[in-house]
Amino acid sequence: MFSGRRLGLARRRRGLSKKGFAEVLGVHPRTVLRWEDGDRLPDEREAARVADALGFPPEFFVGPDIDEPTAGAASFRSLSAMPARDRDAALAAGALGFLLGDWVEARFNLPDHDLPDLSLETPDGAARVLRERWGIGERPVSNMVHLLEAKGVRVFSMAENTRTVDAFSTWRRERAYVFLNSQKSAERQRFDAAHELGHLVLHKHGGPHGREAEDEAQRFASAFLMPEADVLAAIPVVRDLPQLVAAKRRWKVSVAALNTRLHRLGLTTEWQYRTLAVQIQERGYRTAEPEGIARETSAVWGKVFDALRAEGTTKMRIAEDLALPVAEVENLVFGLAHMLTIEGGGAHAAPRAGGGAHLRLVSGR
Repeated sequence: MFSGRRLGLARRRRGLSKKGFAEVLGVHPRTVLRWEDGDRLPDEREAARVADALGFPPEFFVGPDIDEPTAGAASFRSLSAMPARDRDAALAAGALGFLLGDWVEARFNLPDHDLPDLSLETPDGAARVLRERWGIGERPVSNMVHLLEAKGVRVFSMAENTRTVDAFSTWRRERAYVFLNSQKSAERQRFDAAHELGHLVLHKHGGPHGREAEDEAQRFASAFLMPEADVLAAIPVVRDLPQLVAAKRRWKVSVAALNTRLHRLGLTTEWQYRTLAVQIQERGYRTAEPEGIARETSAVWGKVFDALRAEGTTKMRIAEDLALPVAEVENLVFGLAHMLTIEGGGAHAAPRAGGGAHLRLVSGR
């Protein structure tokens, strides 16, 4: 039976309102509303037009309901400045991520999460506690995505071509999920990963909301990526902007993020901080990061696709199994689905009963 909820999900994924979609189809908005509410089913011709207009296979609209992250349960940066269509499109991408993640977890053993509830800690305290728990000490984190995956977080990418959507995270069935916008700079994506980690450990069971929660996650990310003792040892005295550009490579952060961290640690005066911020703006470093880093990608998806390729599974097969456009699968997996178009290669994962694989990840440190 045609699913109105799946129609609504596909419509939101395309950034369309009910009225906007009705205009695309040339029908009355009430018709779309009735389809989505299940008060009326589209006929065969109408269903074909719906699928064609939204770019989803017709089979997608026939199936059980799909779990969707809600705006209330998902953390978004700058939510107040985010258009509803961008928020809804990102949340719809999250639902498709759940669908793909369930498909993978039915075939592979992925790491269980090791994320304590640190809601009683300050953001800086939570960063220290988590570093100690994970055995990182004061050293820089070499790869945030790998570290999250090794600790059981399910990490997906999003190809959202909008400035308002950076990343979001949510809990589902005791699983932690992070979605990162791959259109952002490599430094911004890395900081976003740490920011969402802050939400997962500080705000799992509620607590602050809105700007206060975002500020806490931001302070956590800064402290987690740039631990105090390491920063003080590397930059005992702040001289000028070139010094910061050279030093930021150690922690793989933006020069603006380092400037903010140095000020919070008391290494610069308010005047120095503002002067450096103006210089960063004037030199265009907020949009074109100097001494840019390589973009972080997924270790889990690489191993999963390596194993699937060895079994002869293609990205087309995955898309068909899930009744999704191939592009939606590719957008969720850091562009690594191309591995499934290459023949040959061996799997680095041992099969388990039922034909899956047990993936053992080392720490992302």
